[in-house]
Amino acid sequence: MNGSHKTVRIIHAGALQNVIEHCLKLFTEQNSCLTVQTKGAGSRECAKRLLAGENYDIVALADQALFAELLVPDLVDNYFVFAADQIVIGHTLSSRGGTGITPENWVDMLIQSQISFAHSDHHLDPCGYRTLMVWQLAEIHYGRPGLCSALETACIPSTVYPKSLDLAQALMKGKVDYAFLYSSEAKQLGLPSIVLPEKINLSNPAYANFYDQASVTVESKIPGTNVIMHGKPIEFAIGITKKSQHPELAQSFVDLLTGPLGSAILEEYGLIPC
Repeated sequence: MNGSHKTVRIIHAGALQNVIEHCLKLFTEQNSCLTVQTKGAGSRECAKRLLAGENYDIVALADQALFAELLVPDLVDNYFVFAADQIVIGHTLSSRGGTGITPENWVDMLIQSQISFAHSDHHLDPCGYRTLMVWQLAEIHYGRPGLCSALETACIPSTVYPKSLDLAQALMKGKVDYAFLYSSEAKQLGLPSIVLPEKINLSNPAYANFYDQASVTVESKIPGTNVIMHGKPIEFAIGITKKSQHPELAQSFVDLLTGPLGSAILEEYGLIPC
C-alpha cells in the first residue's frame, strides 16, 4: 500500500500481546505509510472500552462469547474464532512447594496457609472467570463439596490483577507462588506449569456439556446489572468494528492472523489454531 499515511488501531486481550506484535511486524512490512496503535487489556475491559465510545478498527478477545454478549450487532457485524487454549497453574522455580506440586495434589497444596496464589479479575478478564469455573468443575470432578469456596477464600483478591498478563508478571517477580493462566502465556514466559485434567481445564469441546455446569456472575454492559457466564471450551476471536476508519486494512490484518502464516505464529506462542 502506498499513498497517504494511515493509522490502524487494535484493542486486544493482554494474553494476545506477543501474537499481535509478531503479526503486526509482518503486516507493517507489507504496508508502507502505516502506523498501528495497540491497547492490551482484559477482554471484558476491551469490550467495555468500545461500549464507552473508544474507537478501534480491530478487536481481538480471549472469549468469543463476549462478541455476542457485548458487541454484536451494534459495534461489530461478525467475528471469527481463530485459536483455542487451556487453563494451567503457572509457577516458578522459587514458588513455595514448587517441587512437590502435581496434577494430582494441586488442590491440597494451594489451600495450605503458607502458599499464595491468585487469578485475574473476573469482571474484566475471561481468564479470571474461567479460573473460577475450573474450581467449580474441580469440585464436581474430584467429588469434594466446598472446594471452590475454599479456594476462593484462600486466594489473593482478584482485583489486584486486572488481566492475566499482570498476574503472570507478578508471578515472575515472586509476588505470588502460583497463578491460574492460559497455557500459551506460561509457554511464552518460560514458566513451569501444572496441566489440569481435560475435564476441568476448559480445553476439550467433547466436555462442553460438563463445562456448562460451571457459571460465574460478572458485571454486564448495563451499569449496576450482572450477567451469568457459563463454562465453555476456551476460544479466542477477532472482529472488525463498524466504526473502523480503514476496514480494508483491518480485514487484511484479520486475514493474516486467521490464515496459514497466522496459524504458524499462534502455534509458536502456544495457542492452538482453529
